[in-house]
Amino acid sequence: MNYIILDLEWNQADDLKTKLESELTFEIIEVGAIKLNSEYMQIDSFHELIKPQVFNRMNQVTGELIHISMRELENCRNFCEAASDFLRWCGDDYIFCTWGNVDLTELQKNMDFYHMPGLSKKPIKYYDVQKLFSIAFEDKKKRRALQFAVEFLNIKEEVAFHRADADAFYTAKVFKKVAAAEGVLKNYSFDTYRLPKNKAEEINAVFEDYAKYISREFINKLAAMNDKDVVSTKCFLCGAKTRKKVPWFSNNGRNYYSVMVCPRHGNIKGKIRMKKSVNDKIYVVKTMKQVNMDTVNDIIMKRNQLREGRRERRHRT
Repeated sequence: MNYIILDLEWNQADDLKTKLESELTFEIIEVGAIKLNSEYMQIDSFHELIKPQVFNRMNQVTGELIHISMRELENCRNFCEAASDFLRWCGDDYIFCTWGNVDLTELQKNMDFYHMPGLSKKPIKYYDVQKLFSIAFEDKKKRRALQFAVEFLNIKEEVAFHRADADAFYTAKVFKKVAAAEGVLKNYSFDTYRLPKNKAEEINAVFEDYAKYISREFINKLAAMNDKDVVSTKCFLCGAKTRKKVPWFSNNGRNYYSVMVCPRHGNIKGKIRMKKSVNDKIYVVKTMKQVNMDTVNDIIMKRNQLREGRRERRHRT
């Protein structure tokens, strides 16, 4: 299997009127990619500038960041031609690797805008190299800029950042470093631009110290929270039934929290995030993770503060 290290640059509306009128928020104007083989050796590269067809002016902030002018793009190929060649170049057996979690979503949005065949009919498994860097070298939570990672790893800076080919080049260098760290590549990600179509396609992924569940679409939050798999609190490590210490609750309607106790694995924190799909429906990303008593007490405090706030509001009315 090959690794496709992908980076995209895009333009956006330069004024509010154009932004509101456009069906496409970000128009891809540059594709850069590095192909690594199974031994993490570079075997090819891809780079192409793309002639814009949606926005005829460069967004000021974007232009200052990536240093591309509209004049440079006038004689380039259009997105469909460039993207088709890029996907053929990728081959058949590969996995995408990107810095952050945005590029694959924007690639698919642009492909949909031009009515191209989709990359996939379900969530795409890929490597978020930004996340992997944090897992390998930091606290698993921080999300650093690419330049920070390059400097941290003492990678020689050969070209300027913020161009697709350059950022793909540097991301590939960082990826090689994180791939050498034991167990890090077990931590893959899923792009959820395309969602599971039914219960059988739902994602249940178990990692070293947490599990992730990605649901199909629901018509609303209530329907999601009435689904037994969404609210299931079985231990993700052994499958045993757990005792609920803190039932599911929400402090903002978007995130739900719970604490349960497994007889074998102790305290487990559950978190449900309600997300909106491209079809304006709801889907769920649930994580389950072993936690210590400090985290349990923080959740209990959050739950109690929510209850107290509700009591005060009822008292005032």
